[in-house]
Amino acid sequence: MEFSIEFYETENGAALVRQFLDELKASDPDDFAAIIAGLSELRNRQYHREPLSKALGDGLFELRHVGKLNTRVFWFFVKNRRIVAVHGMRNKGQAISSRDLATARQRMRERQQREPK
Repeated sequence: MEFSIEFYETENGAALVRQFLDELKASDPDDFAAIIAGLSELRNRQYHREPLSKALGDGLFELRHVGKLNTRVFWFFVKNRRIVAVHGMRNKGQAISSRDLATARQRMRERQQREPK
């Protein structure tokens, strides 16, 4: 049985991860294709660990692609074999900025609070 991939949306319906991916597609089609392929591979649990994915703690994970810039999509698990992508970022270095990590964690908490019990 496979996992399904969902994208975080704000309370008012803004699909911020989809916007990030749309911008990536326009600016760097090769990295976009690699990230989409990676998201597709996450449907299979064998890819939920390195080298494709890495745990960041407290239930947050990153999907990472090294290209012209490092491209990351942060995600977490929810019930019924679902994965929710909550934030995307690009940078030149290896480190994740504290701002991007805080954004991903905040969106994860917000999305978890909306999840039916």
